[in-house]
Amino acid sequence: MSLFGRTCQLLANSHIPFAAIGASALGVYGVPRSTFDVDVLVRDVRVLDASFWINVGAATDVRHGDTDDPLRGVVRIEQQDERPVDVIVGRHAWQDGVLRRAEVATIIGVQAPVVAAADLVLLKLFAGGVQDRWDIQQLLAVIDVRADVDDRASVLPADAQRLWRELSGG
Repeated sequence: MSLFGRTCQLLANSHIPFAAIGASALGVYGVPRSTFDVDVLVRDVRVLDASFWINVGAATDVRHGDTDDPLRGVVRIEQQDERPVDVIVGRHAWQDGVLRRAEVATIIGVQAPVVAAADLVLLKLFAGGVQDRWDIQQLLAVIDVRADVDDRASVLPADAQRLWRELSGG
């Protein structure tokens, strides 16, 4: 089983809600973007304990976010000749809804939850980087989720809401 598959299996067996995000999720919605790693969102801080990953059989690097960081932390999981997996630990309660709305899709041969397209836009707005803006524009070009994002955008900080108005023409 692949590293991504083992990661998903461990999270599922531990009853930790998770979903693929980033370029892998974009690919599910028809936006090809090259990346070698697979990003997964969780909210459960148990994953920030290095001992949680012992049975995944790969090297892990656990990084905790400081109090100002928008993330609680990131766990990088690597194994030679495998795609690295980044487990991103969200800090905000609205991300629980993102995880609840995820639907199963196939990513590199693994059936795994993937964030809904509108929620992917929310996460990209929250991140707010140049690549995130481009990703949003590409996603909106293939799937119109403006109404859903409009309905959910109030959970975002003011700067992310401004970015949404700019990108959506609203």
